[in-house]
Amino acid sequence: MQLSSRSTGAQALALLLFVAVTLVAAAIGALASVHARSFYMQLDLPLWAPPASLFGPVWSVLYVLMALSGWLFWRRARGARLRQGLLAFGAQLAANALWSWLFFVWHWGAEATALAALLAVLVAWTAAVFCRACRLAAVLLLPYLAWVSFATVLAGTIWWRNPALL
Repeated sequence: MQLSSRSTGAQALALLLFVAVTLVAAAIGALASVHARSFYMQLDLPLWAPPASLFGPVWSVLYVLMALSGWLFWRRARGARLRQGLLAFGAQLAANALWSWLFFVWHWGAEATALAALLAVLVAWTAAVFCRACRLAAVLLLPYLAWVSFATVLAGTIWWRNPALL
C-alpha cells in the first residue's frame, strides 16, 4: 500500500494523539499499581515469575510500541478498515487499563485472569486488522501479544496459588 497522503502536520498531530491516548491508558493502570510491588511481594509466586522491578520497564517499551503501531496503521488505513482498527486499538487499551484495577486494587484473581486472556485476543485481533494495512504496525504488537500471553498464564497461576488473597 502507498505511503500516507496525509500532510506532515496531520501525521505529527496523529502521532501525538496516539502517544497521548496510550499514555492515558498507561496512567489509568499505573494509578491502580501504586501499591502493586508490595502486594506482588506478598503473593506465593511461581519460581518463573519475573521480579517486580521488571514490569515497569517492560510496560514502558510496550506502550511506546503500541502508540507507534497505532500511528503507522492510521497512516495507511482508510474507511471501514481504519474504523475497525481504531476500535480494536481502543478496546485493547481499555482492557489493558482495567486489568491492574482488577488484580492490584480489587484483588479479583479470576476476573483479572479472564481479562488478561481477553486482552490477548484483543491484541491479536488488533494485530490482524493492522496487518492488512501495514505489516510493520502488526509486527510491533507481537512483543505485546507475547507479554500479555505470558501475563495471562502468570495471573492464572498466581490466582490458583493465592486463593485467600485473590
